[in-house]
Amino acid sequence: MSLNKDGSYTGFIKVQLKLVRPVSVPATKRVPSLQAGRPHPQGVKRRTSFYLPKGTVKHLHILSHTRASEVIDALLRKFTVIDNPRKFALFERSEKDEQVYLRKLGDDEQPLRLRLLAGPSEKVLSFILKENETGEVNWDAFSLPELHNFLLILQREEEEHVRRLRHRYARCRQKMQEALAALTPG
Repeated sequence: MSLNKDGSYTGFIKVQLKLVRPVSVPATKRVPSLQAGRPHPQGVKRRTSFYLPKGTVKHLHILSHTRASEVIDALLRKFTVIDNPRKFALFERSEKDEQVYLRKLGDDEQPLRLRLLAGPSEKVLSFILKENETGEVNWDAFSLPELHNFLLILQREEEEHVRRLRHRYARCRQKMQEALAALTPG
């Protein structure tokens, strides 16, 4: 860490990426789109998704006044991730008495200041980038194709659930009819 003339510090923070879902990156090729049978000159921006390897760690050189939201943006740029930054959150991880604690950093919190105050031990403080799990889904953070895929998935799940229910009640009906037939003198 080094002190700047303006009183701020510059230094490195280490961020571990613990992402459960795949991230989207620009595709390597631009594929021309077909509109009314004619190729469109600009093409279509393509994206591809993949899972980052488990345990991926990135070191960032930042200023003491760099905010958590800016750290998230910088991490996404380093991996050329084109997902909305609001889908992610920066967490501080600390260990105390063999217990691990995670706390979501606010957008305006300054990770390098926290690192400086906590000292060099990663047990006392480390940073993790995870999916933003607020309990509520921020639908504005998703693109239209992603939203369309969610609807398709939900529709398939609903159809499967209805199919299972119908099958279950058909079996119950059959068993009741068999039981009635067995009780009815014939």
